[in-house]
Amino acid sequence: MNETKTLYLMRHGETLFNVENKIQGWCDSPLTDRGIQQGLAAHEFFQSIELDHAYSSTAERASDTLELAIDARLPYQRLKDLREMGFGTFEGESERLNPKSPKEYQSFFVPYGGESSNAVGERMLKTLTGIMSLEDRHVVLAVSHAGACFNFLRMLQDPTEELAKGFTNGMIFKYQFTAQQFHLEEVIRPQI
Repeated sequence: MNETKTLYLMRHGETLFNVENKIQGWCDSPLTDRGIQQGLAAHEFFQSIELDHAYSSTAERASDTLELAIDARLPYQRLKDLREMGFGTFEGESERLNPKSPKEYQSFFVPYGGESSNAVGERMLKTLTGIMSLEDRHVVLAVSHAGACFNFLRMLQDPTEELAKGFTNGMIFKYQFTAQQFHLEEVIRPQI
């Protein structure tokens, strides 16, 4: 019998680089006041949900968001494999330099010391499957990043519809996990 588990995969709150339209992958910038409010909105959302484990990427913007969302009600673990796509020498540069379509992203940054989008999706899928496969993980929250969340979703289904709705800061993807498979149940986009 396969137990159905729940994964909440959240994008971190808004950051200074988000506002300044700068590329932030492995580099970091602090949450803005709005980003803090998005973390607090997540706190309200998770108040009635019995989480048993929590994870964030190693970026401070993700761990700060997670700390706001769970308000010290359980310990959490920071994992490198939940971090954003690496953009190599494009880190901290203007978003105007980004490729214009998801297809162009697939290998654009590799010659510049970055990652391919497939590598990001595969790393996220492997990491989150490993977490959810553990016996005592039933309702889990993981805070990550837009590109990482997008490429994870892309490993599971065509992400076009969700991309068109926007990958906003503070959004939460609710996945069901059963028989070693993820299924997107809903996407919560806070209005902050």
